[in-house]
Amino acid sequence: MTAAMPPEWAPHRATWIAWPHQTKDWPGKFAPIPWVFAEVARLLSRGEQVAILTRDGAHERRARGILSRVGVDLTRIEFHRIPTDRCWTRDSGPIFVRRPDGERVATCWRFNGWAKYPNHKLDAQAGPRIARAAGVPVREIECVLEGGAIDVDGRGTLLATEECLLSDVQARNPGLGREGTERVLGEALGIRRVVWLGRGIAGDDTHGHIDDVARFVGDGRVLLCREENPKDENHAILEENRERLRAARLEVIPLPMPSPIVFDGMRVPASYANFYIGNAVVIVPTFNDPRDRVALGILAELFPDREVVGVHAVDLVWGLGTFHCMTQQEPAE
Repeated sequence: MTAAMPPEWAPHRATWIAWPHQTKDWPGKFAPIPWVFAEVARLLSRGEQVAILTRDGAHERRARGILSRVGVDLTRIEFHRIPTDRCWTRDSGPIFVRRPDGERVATCWRFNGWAKYPNHKLDAQAGPRIARAAGVPVREIECVLEGGAIDVDGRGTLLATEECLLSDVQARNPGLGREGTERVLGEALGIRRVVWLGRGIAGDDTHGHIDDVARFVGDGRVLLCREENPKDENHAILEENRERLRAARLEVIPLPMPSPIVFDGMRVPASYANFYIGNAVVIVPTFNDPRDRVALGILAELFPDREVVGVHAVDLVWGLGTFHCMTQQEPAE
């Protein structure tokens, strides 16, 4: 039997994040971003280690100072000098799997900047470096895959969108095709069934990441974003995805969408589905929206064994990602 990727709700040893530094990702809004990362670290560190990537000593000192000021127990924090181009560790970091004998392996995929951004050389080197820092064997995969492009139930089923993994636009693996992609996912992550959704949400610069659209929350249960306004561009996209999930015989639990958020005339990918499941907490992006409390209530019912916490993400999403994008789980030993 091949190694398999555990679901996000399985026990973690640590969560990996990269301390932010790329001011161009948040034009005019970078100042609050490190404080958002510190709050995420504070919440996660209650239940697991938080491993933080920094560029150099000065960068680490700035991170330590902010973490101390918000009351983080620094004994729960690990610092690693691994420079990155951006802080979206979900996509550039390794995807951890577990072999039948329990051994953990870090699958390290090629990273091409979402087939969009040329400045990704440091991010492309981060996966193996994180694996070595974690003391986990590396398995290099000669295909492109970002962690935000997939979601798994831990029982052999994976969600992805055709827009992200099969499109000729921002192509990850030209020529690989549906069958080839499914074969690689099976060999590397222990996947037996891929449930293909259509498109991702409006404003997503990754061209269709699943983690803004639909997430497994248990065996056969999927939380799917739903836009009730028929005039919104996400309405038809999400309704089609709902039909695909039902055809796959999965239970669909609707999750509202926040009202559109626009900066400088550009819609950003605000979505409650970009939550992150830690050992003791579920961190949910909130957007100063009446639907915030509805989304938090839904997730609180689904994860009664964890504290569900909303964290303000209006500034963070200006960088085109929120809490799931910035985190990558390392399974428990």
